[in-house]
Amino acid sequence: MTTTSIPLPARKPAGRRALRSLRRHPTLYLGCAILILLALAALAAPWLATIDPQDIDPLARMKPPSAEHLFGTDALGRDVYSRTIRGARVSLLVGAAVALASTVIGVALGMLAGYFRRVDALIMRVMDGLMAIPGVLLAIALMATLKGGLGTVVIAIVIPEIPRVVRLVRALVLTIREQPYIEAAVASGTRVPAILLRHILPNLFAPLMVQATFIAASAILTEAVLSFLGVGIPPHTPSWGNIMAEGRNFVAVAFHIILYPGLFLGVTVLAVNLVGDGLRDMLDPRLAKKL
Repeated sequence: MTTTSIPLPARKPAGRRALRSLRRHPTLYLGCAILILLALAALAAPWLATIDPQDIDPLARMKPPSAEHLFGTDALGRDVYSRTIRGARVSLLVGAAVALASTVIGVALGMLAGYFRRVDALIMRVMDGLMAIPGVLLAIALMATLKGGLGTVVIAIVIPEIPRVVRLVRALVLTIREQPYIEAAVASGTRVPAILLRHILPNLFAPLMVQATFIAASAILTEAVLSFLGVGIPPHTPSWGNIMAEGRNFVAVAFHIILYPGLFLGVTVLAVNLVGDGLRDMLDPRLAKKL
């Protein structure tokens, strides 16, 4: 007895698949590449920053960029390059921490609001109240109430971002809970925690990943605004916001003080938004069919 084997279709080489993916989602890969470079620079800041960012040199005040000071010096003679590289740590840490914390809290509240009608009204009225206050003003009020520091900045930015996630998750859960497989799970006696964790939560990952990137970009900008206004990161800790705040009075004579941290801030926010757009294009099945 002879058997015939059906030949399997040949798999495309990994390099060709990677190239095809790059062509379909160039913004995703470009944003990831920029963020990886920034993260590596932030981690290697002690080695890349050859001058202590806190060293004051009155004789080198507001010097233009040179071989000794790549980005020039500020009004106290501190090296702007070293302070800008160190500031990347603060911005990336704040962006990641705010995105993670607001997503975790928002998912928990949103799933409760979407699945349990009894607590829906209470949770959503609180979220509507938070959304009625502009995020920056609410963060400033929280910073004025709490003790300053990196942790306080994260908390002050997380609270205004939570309602975004809650509303998104609630809308998704209200749709998912009407699906036949959820009704079948309820009919079979599956407990509510198992339904939420096994059947509903996995369907939230794709939109939440996209939302988290936009929250990270917004958090980086908000931290810079708070530091620029003097209610964010303390002045002794270099951040892009307080570096620009210290140089705003010297724009006419030393524009480089705000130029380079501003460029780093803009590139970072752009990279995070590129990652968000790329994830949206890759994870949305309707957009994937058009590509």
